[in-house]
Amino acid sequence: MLLSVIQGLFRPKVNMTELALEAKAGNEEVLNDLLFASSSFIKKTASFICKRPIDEHDEEYSIAIMGFHEAVMAYKPEENASIQTLAHLIIKRRLIDYIRKESSRKEQLFTFEQNEAESSEQHYLLNEKSIHTYYEKQKNASRKEELSLFSALLAQFNLSFEDLTKSSPKHVDTRKTAFQIAQIVADHNDLYDYLVTNKKLPIKEIESLVEVSRKTIERQRKYIIAVVLLLNSDFNYLKDYVKGEII
Repeated sequence: MLLSVIQGLFRPKVNMTELALEAKAGNEEVLNDLLFASSSFIKKTASFICKRPIDEHDEEYSIAIMGFHEAVMAYKPEENASIQTLAHLIIKRRLIDYIRKESSRKEQLFTFEQNEAESSEQHYLLNEKSIHTYYEKQKNASRKEELSLFSALLAQFNLSFEDLTKSSPKHVDTRKTAFQIAQIVADHNDLYDYLVTNKKLPIKEIESLVEVSRKTIERQRKYIIAVVLLLNSDFNYLKDYVKGEII
């Protein structure tokens, strides 16, 4: 099961959101494997917050593990940017509480709070009223990253955002038809594999599945390919951002 969880972190159709929700629903095996597979993320988060290396022998690591578990149990996809973002926030809060309770670490806390005052991002994390703003900043950053990755993916098919702007169907009905064709290709493994392997649409096979002329399919070729690639990607922010445009 652990192998599937680790592999799931990198497959478009099995992502961290799905794994977190399955663990939250009570699947103890997925929860344990998810905690194990996320140990590197948890260590890096704890190290970043504590300003020093953290490993399994440190009390801070145990607190970070519990913070990640708490994040999984509290995660709501419709409210939280991502499970990692929520986990970072909760782990930070738990570690700050721990540091404050340790009288022998007053000097460390003082330094820690000074650094916090110098970092606007850290300030957002500590300020409950600014959590929404923090999430929006994270979403925007993620959208920019996804745009860059999607641009690189399009380039493999000799496409660019400029091409899509020029070829995007202007009429609503035409756009919906092209989107429906893209959904068919994305949902059929044989058609999708042909597209990925040959870098072109299997137009003959598509013709047999839809009541659309070959000329129409070819005219909307660039748009259809771009939508197929987006549908079968894990660019979730980008999907939400352009949903109203592609449908």
